[in-house]
Amino acid sequence: MKLSEKFEEALIYATRAHGNQIRKKTSIPYTAHVLGVTAIALEYGANETEAIGALLHDTVEDCGGAERLRDIREKFGDDVARIVDGCTDTYETPKPPWMERKRAYIEHLKHSDRPTRLVSASDKLHNTRAILAELRRHGLEVFERFAGKKDGTLWYYRTLVTAFRQRGGHADLIDELDREVSEIEKFVREH
Repeated sequence: MKLSEKFEEALIYATRAHGNQIRKKTSIPYTAHVLGVTAIALEYGANETEAIGALLHDTVEDCGGAERLRDIREKFGDDVARIVDGCTDTYETPKPPWMERKRAYIEHLKHSDRPTRLVSASDKLHNTRAILAELRRHGLEVFERFAGKKDGTLWYYRTLVTAFRQRGGHADLIDELDREVSEIEKFVREH
């Protein structure tokens, strides 16, 4: 598959939207996450629309809410907007309590379409890889960065694996996510 100029436009759009952001409690530019999620989605079979959705998956939640989604729909179309909307756990500012948002997102996954699940699972896989790498560098204190702390974070990612499996599709991607979550759980047990 050859990616078109629309993908390039989305890459620039995402880079500009997230340009001043960094990953939680690190010095890693947030754009690294966007690129990582997109690479995972492409590696697991994303088409161009899904890849664009991966590039833009956090822009609504982190960079402008409903107004941002309208702009994405106008620039990149309904299918991309549906993926981005499906990866957004809240439009509210300030965000609702963490557990409330995560339970609602898991419930939402049960009714999501295949492209949204591909991008969402790619996002979760990139997140779990990053968490595991940070745990290996810094130990269990890493969980203090997260609103869900250790127990909530472990619950969330394990419950996501179950929800993705129940909905079906992308078995190889979900298997990889399951392995990463299992590695995080093992790390916690051993430390």
